[in-house]
Amino acid sequence: MDGRARGAAVLAAADRATDAAGVFAGVSARLRRTLPHDAAVWAATDPETGLITAPMVVEGLGDRERCAEYWESELLEEDVLPFRELARARVPAAGLRAATDDLPARCARYRRLLQHQGVHDELRGVVRAGGRPWAVVSLFRTSGAPFGQDDVDLVASLSTPLAARLRRLARPSPDASPPGAPGPGLIVFDKGGAATSINDEARAHLASLPDGPSVPSALGVRLPIWVVGTVLQARAVAGGRDRGGARTRIRTGQGRWLVCHASALTGPGGRPGPVALVIEPASAADMGVLVAEAYELTPRELQVAHEVARGLPTGEIAARLVISPHTVRDHLKAIFEKTAVSSRGELVARLFAEHYWPRSRN
Repeated sequence: MDGRARGAAVLAAADRATDAAGVFAGVSARLRRTLPHDAAVWAATDPETGLITAPMVVEGLGDRERCAEYWESELLEEDVLPFRELARARVPAAGLRAATDDLPARCARYRRLLQHQGVHDELRGVVRAGGRPWAVVSLFRTSGAPFGQDDVDLVASLSTPLAARLRRLARPSPDASPPGAPGPGLIVFDKGGAATSINDEARAHLASLPDGPSVPSALGVRLPIWVVGTVLQARAVAGGRDRGGARTRIRTGQGRWLVCHASALTGPGGRPGPVALVIEPASAADMGVLVAEAYELTPRELQVAHEVARGLPTGEIAARLVISPHTVRDHLKAIFEKTAVSSRGELVARLFAEHYWPRSRN
């Protein structure tokens, strides 16, 4: 089977999925037949920040709690093939042994974690579209030949088609959860990354998150790897290792969206202090990029959609955005086609329904 046929067979598994977790499970199972591997980690990412989010599918790795060590190495250590670099690379996939001239011990991640789990080689890839990452994948072999160029090419060829499918699955869906979601939750972590305090709202939000890898804490709650990753990113930013935001959006098991953001505090004399993490219901501002990407709206089209949600007529929208009424109508036509609606009311219901994304306010 040539590369194109291999890729088509893998994508067929993704087409049958109804959510991102299904995409990962189906693609991984089909990929294993044509690209043998012994273990895999598939993780959705926030398309704006690149941080991991739900869902995450882990296969063939015995100790899932060590996922935290994997992401700690990813975010806090200088290493080989970091996902943030693959996300910008011309080819968004690479093998560890090939990248280190068959000397994987050059990689801190390998020395610290992978070799102790019996990993022989790792193939990493970023699933991206329009310059934004929608997922990351790591495939592992414990024996046999390292991943070859054909394997790398196959994973790279799947990047954009899989991102398109994940982007469509990120579109709004009705929220079956009861009204009155908790307000902002707060968790405080010491400078070593251990959780030291939490409020009741944070406990409630954590309980609503889907299943996935997590780590225990002294607070009596398990902390999902997405929360841990956000804290690690805040530490990376504070340490000057990254300038990106420590922020990720997470979809709950009931279909609601939460936003998780962390910031490293400073103590007396500017000394490193704890990290404060806030987890709360996502606002319209939090969801702007995700909704625009899910429906492939341009920034201007998203602006027009915002003004429609405010109830403004065409003339007022044109005045606010300093464009002609004719241009507004052209944008609306494109928006209606992309969102598969035929009226302003349907558009507002689809993009700005109160159960999904609060309407913009003046």
